[in-house]
Amino acid sequence: MTENVENLIFEHLNRFQSTLERVERKQDEMARRLANLEGSVASIMQHLANLSAADAAQQIAIDNISMRLDRIERRLELAD
Repeated sequence: MTENVENLIFEHLNRFQSTLERVERKQDEMARRLANLEGSVASIMQHLANLSAADAAQQIAIDNISMRLDRIERRLELAD
């Protein structure tokens, strides 16, 4: 009887151990996937920052053109 109980306990321990190993593998996979997502988010944020800088540069260029156009209109007395 004692031997059957020991075998049953070992069987349950083996099942627990195999379940724990599956959970650990899944957790490792999730950690890798999360790291990939974090890298992707960082890349997107960098891309957005570059777009914002390009937008600011374009706005500066537009402002400079607008100022030049205003001066030209004043010289030619075209301003309203």
